Amino acid sequence: MESEKNRKYICQVCGYIYDPRKGDKDTGIAPGVPFEDLPPDWECPDCGAGLDDFSAI
Repeated sequence: MESEKNRKYICQVCGYIYDPRKGDKDTGIAPGVPFEDLPPDWECPDCGAGLDDFSAI
């Protein structure tokens, strides 16, 4: 089972998966940043959905 800090989250709008082990280089999120530590204004890089549109997987 994934540890909490490595848990992946899926965008309910477009299906993009945020993987903390990879981060999000396009928006300056370094590898190792858990979903819970993303800035409140971070958006899905594929569709622009907000954090509230993501669910843990």
